[in-house]
Amino acid sequence: MYRIIFLLLLAFFFNNAFGQMVDTSRRDLTTEELKLYDLIMEYRDSKRLASIPISPSLCYVALLHARDLNENPPKGRCNMHSWSKNGPWGKCCYTEDHAKSQCMWDKPRELTSYPGYGYEIAFWSTDIENMAEQALKGWKESSHHNNVMINKPPWRDHPWKAIGLAIVGNYAIVWFGEEEDL
Repeated sequence: MYRIIFLLLLAFFFNNAFGQMVDTSRRDLTTEELKLYDLIMEYRDSKRLASIPISPSLCYVALLHARDLNENPPKGRCNMHSWSKNGPWGKCCYTEDHAKSQCMWDKPRELTSYPGYGYEIAFWSTDIENMAEQALKGWKESSHHNNVMINKPPWRDHPWKAIGLAIVGNYAIVWFGEEEDL
C-alpha cells in the first residue's frame, strides 16, 4: 500500500516538475498575434518568399519568453534575447557581441520537442496598441531583424520551415526554425 502511494506521489511530482518543460500544447493565437503572422507572411510574399507554417513548439517558446521578458526585463548588457533564471530553462545573458548566441538558438530544443535551432526577433514598446504593426515596422527598419524575416544574408541559406510568435504586454516575439514542427 505504501509503495503504491509512494509511486503515485513520485509520478505526480515528476509530472508537475518537468511537465512544463515538454508541454507544447498550443493555445490559440490572439487576434493581434494572428495579425502579426499575416503581416509577416504578406511582407514575405511581397518579396516572393514562401509562407512559413505556424509551429506550436515555437509559439510555446515565444510565449514563455514574452512572459519572462515582461516579468524579468533584461538588465545591464543583457538584451531582449536573454532569459532570466526564473523558469524551467537555463539562464542566458545575450549581449550585442552575440558571444552567447548558442544559448538562444538552443531554447526550442531545451523547452520543447522541436528538433532544431530557433532564431528569435524581439520587439519592445511602451505603446501596446497595434503591436503587430509596430513590431513589423520596427523589424523592417532594423537590417538585422529584417534580414531574418526575409532570408537576406546571412540568412539566405536558412529556409524557414516553422514560425512561432507571441505578443504579451510590451513584447512581441517571433521565432524562426529550419525544421518542420511535426
